[in-house]
Amino acid sequence: MTSVMILSYRNPVFTAKALATIDVLSSGRLTVGVGVGWLREEFEALAAPPFKERGAVSDEYLRIFKTLWTTVPASFTGEHYSFADVQCLPVPVQKPHPPIWIGGHSPAALRRAARHGDGWHPVGGNPAVPLRPLPFAALVAELRRLCEAEGRDPDAMAISFKAPVYDTVAVGGSDRLPFSGTPGQIRDDVETYAKLGVSELVIDFRSADLLASLERMERFATDIMRGAR
Repeated sequence: MTSVMILSYRNPVFTAKALATIDVLSSGRLTVGVGVGWLREEFEALAAPPFKERGAVSDEYLRIFKTLWTTVPASFTGEHYSFADVQCLPVPVQKPHPPIWIGGHSPAALRRAARHGDGWHPVGGNPAVPLRPLPFAALVAELRRLCEAEGRDPDAMAISFKAPVYDTVAVGGSDRLPFSGTPGQIRDDVETYAKLGVSELVIDFRSADLLASLERMERFATDIMRGAR
């Protein structure tokens, strides 16, 4: 999975070809996670399309991906990018194309997921803006409403939750972040978010160094997964 790949940072034809190649090499196991970006300075450093147009550019690039993955040769005429008679090979293993998960939980991200995505991929464990159960449930309800408005089946939309796993020590009070605390607390979080519609849990084990990350992975496997129902 690409987690959240910023669409505007790369040429859409090159990116579509690279992603299709990864899908072939992985025997059809690629999930394309995408986002529009948030840091203006990165757009400027990369000479990307204008920051204020990133939403429209992202929507157009998603349409380009789908066109290139499903039509050979492919042509496209857009406001930000156009091409004619391009053969983008190889084509993906997954049909009609690898699943596209839309990152973010802004109103625009939800609309984009309902219109263009096969899944919604919020970074729910961000310490700055954690998605706790009640606001998360409201966002899921809004996503379902938007899917229905687009004529799409909301039950077909994958819902993920990306969360870092912190050290498994007891944490009390209302300040506890989701997926932190004891193994029992983290197992309870897994069950809580599953009941709210999460079908895919993306765990971030990053730590200060590789050994610490591996230790966190081992603790998650032995202390949390083995005790999950």
